[in-house]
Amino acid sequence: MRQSRLMGVALAAAVGASCFHAAGFAEASAADAAPASQSSSQGGVTITVAPSGFSSEARTWDFTITMETHTQPLDDDLTETSALLGDGKAHRPLGWDGALPGGHHRKGVLHFTAIKPLPKAVELQIRRNGEESVRVFRWQTK
Repeated sequence: MRQSRLMGVALAAAVGASCFHAAGFAEASAADAAPASQSSSQGGVTITVAPSGFSSEARTWDFTITMETHTQPLDDDLTETSALLGDGKAHRPLGWDGALPGGHHRKGVLHFTAIKPLPKAVELQIRRNGEESVRVFRWQTK
């Protein structure tokens, strides 16, 4: 009987340690996860931006962009109307892989050269024709 109690205590300790280790692993994974997506609605157009991350080892930083509207065609050339700011300097996109201009729903990935050294924060700006203000999306990188 005493032996079964000892085994029960040992098993409980092992499970507790395993749960503690798993919780620590989850915290580390959350810190390494991609930054949260952000949305902006203005003039009947919603733009959602989801960065893939801001790794200092990456060659490019990629932003998945979704544009949706029911009021106007989405004719934006995001390679011409977007800029990525890091530590006060503007960077032009390398390119766009996704839906061509037009229609009411567009999705694709906007690519930028990774900024080095890694800035404390980055800001993606999108200027849409006919809109009074620039769309601004900001993330902390450190």
